[in-house]
Amino acid sequence: MSITSDEVNFLVYRYLQESGFSHSAFTFGIESHISQSNINGTLVPPAALISILQKGLQYVEAEISINEDGTVFDGRPIESLSLIDAVMPDVVQTRQQAFREKLAQQQASAAAAAAATATTAGATTTAVSQQNTPKNGEATVNGEENGAHAINNHSKPMEIDGDVEIPPNKATVLRGHESEVFICAWNPVSDLLASGQDDVSSQATDNYCKLPQISSVVVMPALGNLASTLGQHKGPIFALKWNKKGNYILSAGVDKTTIIWDAHTGEAKQQFPFHSAPALDVDWQNNTTFASCSTDMCIHVCRLGCDRPVKTFQGHTNEVNAIKWDPSGMLLASCSDDMTLKIWSMKQDTCVHDLQAHSKEIYTIKWSPTGPGTSNPNSNIMLASASFDSTVRLWDVDRGVCIHTLTKHQEPVYSVAFSPDGKYLASGSFDKCVHIWNTQSGTLVHSYRGTGGIFEVCWNARGDKVGASASDGSVCVLDLRK
Repeated sequence: MSITSDEVNFLVYRYLQESGFSHSAFTFGIESHISQSNINGTLVPPAALISILQKGLQYVEAEISINEDGTVFDGRPIESLSLIDAVMPDVVQTRQQAFREKLAQQQASAAAAAAATATTAGATTTAVSQQNTPKNGEATVNGEENGAHAINNHSKPMEIDGDVEIPPNKATVLRGHESEVFICAWNPVSDLLASGQDDVSSQATDNYCKLPQISSVVVMPALGNLASTLGQHKGPIFALKWNKKGNYILSAGVDKTTIIWDAHTGEAKQQFPFHSAPALDVDWQNNTTFASCSTDMCIHVCRLGCDRPVKTFQGHTNEVNAIKWDPSGMLLASCSDDMTLKIWSMKQDTCVHDLQAHSKEIYTIKWSPTGPGTSNPNSNIMLASASFDSTVRLWDVDRGVCIHTLTKHQEPVYSVAFSPDGKYLASGSFDKCVHIWNTQSGTLVHSYRGTGGIFEVCWNARGDKVGASASDGSVCVLDLRK
């Protein structure tokens, strides 16, 4: 194995370019004499540095799982290594020892259980067989109000109950993408499902993809001809939203800015440079006013034509991953890596509710299409939050309490989506499962296991089909009609 300084420098240079650090990349390229190296950059794939780091991290995790005699431990590591952990020998040795102790405890418990079973077998066998054995997952309570309980989601893949499992003839798997499919969305009128893959690179946190990136925006009319390319951002774009009127597009970028574009001409109407770090998400309040959030922990409410934020919300202690206005446009929800969910009102500076229940980062949030100003005005409004702690929570925002905790997923949950009538919630996780929940009872009603980690779930307009995009390049359509 050989590693040269030119090779390392080139990979770092490309990483800086792909991440939007154009000035740093230029300076580093000059100082490291990149132009004088013999490396053919056209042969180096995107995200090469991240890819080789991930492989090195997987190698270290594999080392932890291998005994000194070369045998492989059964089971999975207690916790995934971070990149910094992997280069610290003391951390690696501690994790390896903890892994061995955990496996020894499991083996001892299994042996004790087997001995107890053998002792009590015989006369009790008939009586036990006549008892009602709960079906898979029914012993776990999914609903709770403002409560907490121990969650152990990482022991083994969940066995899907036959009563809720979506049969293969009701699932259509679409293939054609060559890499992870981060986004999918239904046409609001017809049964057309659009999907998009990552063509640049992706950030990774704790071995899980954090945010998809796109480098430019193209606008395509129905006939499929390119209408315009929106390229004013310097670096990847993390979020893109149409306003309800359809005349403006809103984008958020790693260059710390948000931009309102004229959807017909492709002209940048106004660029908002108010964040001090990459902007991660945006959401329209109305056709000219929007909110944006950032890794700088701030939320700005901005309006077209105004040269400063209309309102700024501060209170999160870590980067803010997503923001969503409620259907009435009166309340703004935000979620963060600080593990909290906050509700804000334009009428006050501090948050209305500070909801704390998740034990890891909250990746995304969605409001139910219910309550005042919706097509379901007689149903109470709810808020769903999806977290890296493998749970989904449903919140009663009026009271500020958690009404259901949905615990069937076993890996980080990346996406949630309410059905058009608000009666059901779809969730997608990196455990490859799509679950459909009853929002009133919190019970699992449908489940499907795909072939890749689920990044996005979405409902069609009629509420009888769910689309899901996955890490292996597949897109599946689940037909929920009986």
